Amino acid sequence: MGYELVAAVDLGSNSFRLQVGRVVDDQIYPLDSLKEPVRLAAGLTAQKTLDGPSQLRALEALARFGERLRGFDAGAVRAVATNALRVAKNAPQFLAQAEAALGFPIEIIAGREEARLIYLGVAHTLPNPRAQQLVVDIGGGSTEFIIGRDIQPIELESLYMGCVGFSLKYFPRGRIEKPGMKAAELAARKELQAIVRRFREVGWAQAVGSSGTAKALADILEMNGLSPQGITREGLDRLRGMLVEAGEVTRLDLAGLRPDRVPVLPGGLAIMSAVFKEFGLDGMSFSDGALRLGVLYDLLGRYHHQDLRDATVSQFMRRYQVDERQAVRVAEAAQDFLRQLRPDAATAECADVQVLEWAARLHEVGISVAHASYHKHSAYILANADMPGFSRKDQVRLARIVLAHRGKLERVQEISRDDPDWLLVLSLRLAATLRRSRDDTPLPRIVVKRTERGFHLGVEADWLDASPLTAAALDEEGRQWTGLGMELRVRGGRGAAQTGKAA
Repeated sequence: MGYELVAAVDLGSNSFRLQVGRVVDDQIYPLDSLKEPVRLAAGLTAQKTLDGPSQLRALEALARFGERLRGFDAGAVRAVATNALRVAKNAPQFLAQAEAALGFPIEIIAGREEARLIYLGVAHTLPNPRAQQLVVDIGGGSTEFIIGRDIQPIELESLYMGCVGFSLKYFPRGRIEKPGMKAAELAARKELQAIVRRFREVGWAQAVGSSGTAKALADILEMNGLSPQGITREGLDRLRGMLVEAGEVTRLDLAGLRPDRVPVLPGGLAIMSAVFKEFGLDGMSFSDGALRLGVLYDLLGRYHHQDLRDATVSQFMRRYQVDERQAVRVAEAAQDFLRQLRPDAATAECADVQVLEWAARLHEVGISVAHASYHKHSAYILANADMPGFSRKDQVRLARIVLAHRGKLERVQEISRDDPDWLLVLSLRLAATLRRSRDDTPLPRIVVKRTERGFHLGVEADWLDASPLTAAALDEEGRQWTGLGMELRVRGGRGAAQTGKAA
């Protein structure tokens, strides 16, 4: 296709969104985004036509999007409209004005096509798309359900229920009462019964929520101490009780609740609670991927059948001109040390082996900024760059391990004593130290073991005697671990048996 920049416009029933992405090696890196809380579904009359105020809000938002998209080639922009315009009887007349305001054609997509594109967007952000996923996307006017593996959807469904419509119908004027909440949940459960048996027969390994309602609920539950991570059944129950007791969302001081979400929170909560009950869920994670990202990848027409994180790591190595041979040397040595420290690291189920490999492959990206303190530059890049496939939490962890691969360990002393990341840090530090010569000379047999107070390193005495630079580096390594109240005992020549002994 050859486009450097691509853009997707999502005319949702609650919000309109614009996403601009930069194409690098067939991956899309978010570059710019705009959001307008149009609440188009709230403008649907009893006769299923869009009223004047909602059309005006929509046209004003699209005009602002159009200004941002000036200069884009027609083939680099795709605009899609969802449920509110699927059901609006005056949609054809409105679309003519909408396209003029935006400057690009707008497609009204069917519910299952919306579900397919949502899954495509989510799949490109999941750390392990090989696992079978149940994806739930509660929108303003409809809710999409997908079971998929890799980038291939297995089951697709769209139900005519959304946070805007439910909030208007069951919580008029923002009033939240127990009978209304019960009626909303029962109505949602009735809709779900048409699909839940089929979906349960197919099955899934984990549940993922996407888009605004899922994000709002995840943020509120986590930031108010109602859930340790993501969306949980217990957290939803506690939030529902708080809302009913308060009578109105505005009477609660909820951290993480954005003003544009206040009018539609009750309806979204009722639908999500019904989903948890009908699908038998206890927890759900959140994915930043959504319809607009799926539209961008669909626009490219090129999909990946590999772990997105591997592709991202490879792209970063090229972008930052990493010495690939050195990265491989360090990665192989580090993984060998980790397998000695953790017997389960030899199994395919141990994800930490992969994390360590990525850290080793990326530990020198900061050299492209400056060689001095390059590990700090590397950590900053990994913590703050857009990395498709990696969650922000994953990036922070990766950055922390890379930051700790050389220099002062006190920079990461906030890691708890029993955190398994210490094993990854030690493995990477040893590998970087022992592969400092940057050549393919085989290393001697090195044995690494855990002890009650830290670690034990067994090295051939003759090799250590012949490698004074490495011996000095291991002496310093021992002092770094001692500073944390741990020990690294190195058994070898030159009296190194006492290296790093804690006081």
